[in-house]
Amino acid sequence: MLPSLSALRVLEAAARFNSFSRAADELHVTHAAVSHQIRLLEDWFGRPLFVREKRSVRLVPEAAALAQTLSVSLARIEAEAQAFRLKTTGELTVACIASIATRWLIPALADFLALHPDINVRVVYAMAEQQFSDADCDVLITLGEDKREGRECVRLFSRANRPVASPIYLERRGRPDTAEEIALADLLHDETPERWLNWCRMAGLQPDKAPRGPVFPDFNLLATAVIAGHGIALCPTEVFRREIDRGDLVILSDIETLGNEGYFLITARPASQAAQQFCDWFSSVTRCETESG
Repeated sequence: MLPSLSALRVLEAAARFNSFSRAADELHVTHAAVSHQIRLLEDWFGRPLFVREKRSVRLVPEAAALAQTLSVSLARIEAEAQAFRLKTTGELTVACIASIATRWLIPALADFLALHPDINVRVVYAMAEQQFSDADCDVLITLGEDKREGRECVRLFSRANRPVASPIYLERRGRPDTAEEIALADLLHDETPERWLNWCRMAGLQPDKAPRGPVFPDFNLLATAVIAGHGIALCPTEVFRREIDRGDLVILSDIETLGNEGYFLITARPASQAAQQFCDWFSSVTRCETESG
């Protein structure tokens, strides 16, 4: 049988301060209570733990290792208890890639907060194809699936990319009717021209080099450019369902690339109560709006 945890906490504090009085202050008990707990421990161990001096106490050398182990162990217990408390009392960190955050998560987040006012949500950036880690977030929304054990993955959107343009561009330049006409238009590139090159090949074209056009290192910059009428872009049409439904973007071809890939919502298995509530809500939002579109 182990000695009481309360007594061990007293021992750790008294050893750290070399003082029963300061230990009592930290633990919000009396000096007499600290002395009593130390005497109980000394009876349990069958040997003195401190050398009593006139105005201080000093841990005996033989007990130094015990005191150090207690300090480390109590710190770990406190950290784990705090982490568990946050996971069970409504603290939620959601890591989300920018394209989904700006188009789906942030516009709808107020509804979730109204439904669950007891949950504090922190939204942070995620990278495409980022792996889920319990230490970093409670929920991850990203491109690609995490197939490791202990992960729950829900597919939110297909990544199928199709050519889109804004009515502004089509009015100014005319609508291209064929894959050949699209390939000769003003093309906008997301990170690399290779994506348009792959689309041309899927369309049966055989370009000898990658199409020209401005390259945008960030997908949201590309989205801003295509909506503003700067050209034609390859975009995941499910992610852009709202812009397409509003008429801000027009799909120009059914030829697609990356249809076998998707955007996923990822959590630990099992998820905390707050994480599960968020996942159920966000899955419902994206499913309902995508189906209605």
